[in-house]
Amino acid sequence: MKNKKKKGTKKVVFRSTILVLLVVLICFSFVPLFKSLKFGLDLQGGFEILYKASSIDGSKMTGDKLTATYKTLSKRIDSLGVSEPEIVIEGNDKIRVKLAGVKNPEEARTQLSTVATLSFRDTEDNLLMTSDVLQPGKAKIGQDSAGNPAVALTVKDKDKFYEVTNKISQQENNMIVIWLDYNDLRDSYANESGLCGTNESNCLSAATVSQGFASDVIIQGNFTMEEVSNLVDLINSGSLPSKLTELSSTTVGASFGEDTLHTTLIAGIIAILAIILILILVYHFAGFISSVSMMIYSFLVFGVFWVVGGVLTLPGIAALLLGIGMAVDSNVITFARIKEELLKGKSLPTAFREGSRESFSAILDSNLTTLIVAIIMFILGESSIKGFATMLIITIVVTMFTMVFLTRYLMKLFVKTDYFNDKVGLFINVKKEDIPDVNKNEKVKPNRFSKVNFLKYRKVTALISLLIIVVGGVLIGVKGLNLGIDYKAGTSITVVSDQKISEKALVKDMKELGYEKCLVNISSDEVNIRVDSTFDGEKVKEVNKYFENKYDAKVSIGVVSNIVQKELVKNAILAVLVALLGIIVYVSIRFKFSYAVGGVLALVHDVLIMFSMFAITRFEVSSMFIAAVLAIIGYSINDTIVSFDRIRENLKKEDRKKLNYDKFAEICNRSIQETFTRTIYTSVTTLVPVIILLILGSRGIFNFNMAMLFGLIAGTYSSIFIATSMFMLLEKKNLGKEEKKKIVYKDDLEEKKIKGINC
Repeated sequence: MKNKKKKGTKKVVFRSTILVLLVVLICFSFVPLFKSLKFGLDLQGGFEILYKASSIDGSKMTGDKLTATYKTLSKRIDSLGVSEPEIVIEGNDKIRVKLAGVKNPEEARTQLSTVATLSFRDTEDNLLMTSDVLQPGKAKIGQDSAGNPAVALTVKDKDKFYEVTNKISQQENNMIVIWLDYNDLRDSYANESGLCGTNESNCLSAATVSQGFASDVIIQGNFTMEEVSNLVDLINSGSLPSKLTELSSTTVGASFGEDTLHTTLIAGIIAILAIILILILVYHFAGFISSVSMMIYSFLVFGVFWVVGGVLTLPGIAALLLGIGMAVDSNVITFARIKEELLKGKSLPTAFREGSRESFSAILDSNLTTLIVAIIMFILGESSIKGFATMLIITIVVTMFTMVFLTRYLMKLFVKTDYFNDKVGLFINVKKEDIPDVNKNEKVKPNRFSKVNFLKYRKVTALISLLIIVVGGVLIGVKGLNLGIDYKAGTSITVVSDQKISEKALVKDMKELGYEKCLVNISSDEVNIRVDSTFDGEKVKEVNKYFENKYDAKVSIGVVSNIVQKELVKNAILAVLVALLGIIVYVSIRFKFSYAVGGVLALVHDVLIMFSMFAITRFEVSSMFIAAVLAIIGYSINDTIVSFDRIRENLKKEDRKKLNYDKFAEICNRSIQETFTRTIYTSVTTLVPVIILLILGSRGIFNFNMAMLFGLIAGTYSSIFIATSMFMLLEKKNLGKEEKKKIVYKDDLEEKKIKGINC
């Protein structure tokens, strides 16, 4: 026996040492892996622009034209020397460009916006032909009749070219004017005829046409060789029949992004260490194993993100920390089940085996419902929400591998040593005096919350929720929500400076910049100014330099047009509705319709509470608020499913024909009692990173974290008091009826096998 214990001790020491060394290796590997990731513009500076592409001749914007525009922008960006640019086609006529880490955002923005669009017009500025008639990319350096540098263009549609030139040759003003990036609000041949061919005009050339012809074209003027070379590059990179209108933009200074990354990383490290401490204090050695799995989980998430070429953004880091809380949830569910089996008097190996098996369905269902929401976020969300959704999807997939299979494998390695058989307190924090001796027929000790009637207070809790929702609803009706520029359109300017800046000074600054009306919000470490007008590229550049020079400030500027605002509102409503529908379908399949409706009503409650709290506190509602709403929908149903899974399990043990309402209510309440500790622990481990990010993290995700804080509290509250109450109301009419089983559960199969029934 002593030899067996010694062997067990040696195995535990050896395997624990391996795990510690693995953690050390992961910590050292994190630095090079993290440095190799691509960072978004909010973490390293740069800018993002959403363009609307339209044909300059008013014709419909086709897929071919949009693709050609995309290629043109790609070519233009290549010349900027920006590493890892991101260009995405959105919808039928939009292109989003992200240039993170660009050293001079203003210069890059200007160069992007001057993508060459060639047009042929008459002297009255009427459009005759677009660059459709030319061979794309075939412009080259040539010479005019006098041997001076000129631009040679190759004609593609010679029939069209002949038709137009022949018609012009018969007119009194028989001239064709060639324009580069013609602007009907600014350019006019009548005013610029003497400037054609110079740097002071977009007019490249004005040629007299004496007859129709179908040959190649020479653009001649007072050009130097350098000017001709630049023109050739411009025309070759942009000879396409479309123009770009800026719909929205975000400009972040490099130092602003670096500071954001630094503060968020510190907050993230502290959050992870806090969760590790909680796990070890609550679950002892099992908590240590869970912490090792969490470190591996974090490393794998970043690794997968690097492999798929993801761009790490501020919302992405927030999703990672939220994912850690949700990943730990999977372990907490398993640990709670193992402890329950131990408290029934079972041995550690048996408790581990049965607890792991019993917890799997709840873990699978809760993660899949969150995955449904994450996928919906990715499909319907805009840029920043897509980054959040991508990270959330990766964290869910990695959770199932590390926090379920890997944790269980590691725990099994230690359980098999038999070292912890008489040390369950050390292994998973179960007191010996709480374990009944089955040989002496000792009774199982009641759950510590067995005397709490949670459902007794459902009317009071419903009244509290109703009061908050009514107050919020009234405030929304009277004052409306404090909408960010995402949903109100306009420009948001964030200024961070070591100098103390007063509201009065900022109002005066904005008047100097030409804006009489603005909304100023000053916090402890930054200033936010909101203007209803949408800034163009030149204004962004002017405002950015103004605050940099005057206050030595770090500046971030976001611009959203009315077109984008309307689409964001539509997509936000659609995303929430589709997420709720997806959950109804999934829970109905896995459980039954009454569970699904009860769960979704609890989710609607959570969403209304979040909106009400934002109406009461006047925090800003932006697209990231909607991301938080969707994340809470996924997380809250996660909590609710664990309770529902226990209710379903306990109801299976009852004869449904003999079940009355009092017995039914007692079973539902007992199920809440049995899962209450787990609900509190998982809420705490998820709240910890949110609270730390609120205190130490970037202001850029402050409102997101406030939304998460309100949502997590509401979600925990509704999982206990609202969801089960709604389910009871819906099921009341079915009491006394035999339930039709749609799914054959593992317990049923095992029972049939025992009876000798062939399944």
